[in-house]
Amino acid sequence: MDLGLKAKKVLITGASQGIGEGLAMSFAREGCDLLLVARSADKLDAISKRAGAAFGVSTEVLSVDMTAPGAVAQIAGFGRDADVLINNAGNIPGGDLWEVDEAQWRAGWELKVFGYINLTRAIYPLMKARGGGVILNNIGSGGENFDFNYIAGTTGNAALMAFTRALGGRSLADNNVRVIGVNPGPVDTDRVRRVLAGHAQRLHGDPSRYIELLANYPLSRAASVDEIAELFVYLASDKSTYTSGAIFTVDGGLTSRRSVG
Repeated sequence: MDLGLKAKKVLITGASQGIGEGLAMSFAREGCDLLLVARSADKLDAISKRAGAAFGVSTEVLSVDMTAPGAVAQIAGFGRDADVLINNAGNIPGGDLWEVDEAQWRAGWELKVFGYINLTRAIYPLMKARGGGVILNNIGSGGENFDFNYIAGTTGNAALMAFTRALGGRSLADNNVRVIGVNPGPVDTDRVRRVLAGHAQRLHGDPSRYIELLANYPLSRAASVDEIAELFVYLASDKSTYTSGAIFTVDGGLTSRRSVG
C-alpha cells in the first residue's frame, strides 16, 4: 500500500534509541528523508548510516541537549522544512511524590512536556506557512492510567494529552496542520525495563522480578518497538488525512481492561 510518504522530510527528536530509533527506521523504509535529533552524536550517526544504506534515503543529524538554552530554536532551524514532526524525546523519572524531588520533576518536564510544547510552537508556524504538515506526539498511557509510582510522568503525560487535543481539535480545519498523540503502553525498550525494575524493587525488593510484572500484560509481554512505530507511520500518511486532535492508545487493551474493572 502506497502511504504517500516518499521523499517527505521527517523530524524526530529522541531519535538515538528505543522508539525513536524504531521510528527512524520505519519512516526510512517508506522512503522518507530523516532529520534526527538527540544528545548522542555517535548513536545518531550509526542510525543515520544504517537507514541511508538500507533504504537509500537522505539523513541529517543534530546532536543537541533539548533543554539547553537556544536548543529549541536550533532544532527548529534544522527542521524548518519538515513535513512531519515527531516529538519523542523524554525521560521523566519514576517514583512517588516523595521519591521524585522538585529538581527531578522539573528536569523531566523540561525535556518532555515543555520540550514538546516549545518545539511545536516553533515548528507549527513553518508548517502553516507551507500549507500544512503533521505533528505527532509520543505521549504514553500513563496519562490515562494515573500511577502513584510514576507521578511526575503520569501528570506530564496527561498534560500532553490535553495539549494535543486542544491544538489538534482546531488545527486541521484552520491551518491544515494535523496534531495527533500516541499513547504506548509498556514497550520493550531499555527505558521501560528500567521503569519496571524500579516497580519490582518497590513491590518485591528485587528489581530482577520485573519479569513477573509482564505476566499481567496482554500476551505476557510488552509491545515491540515496531508495533508502535508503524502506527506513527500510518498516522503521518495520506491514508490518515482526516485525523487530528485524537489520541491513540496502543497497550494491548490494558486501559480498557482497567476502565471496566
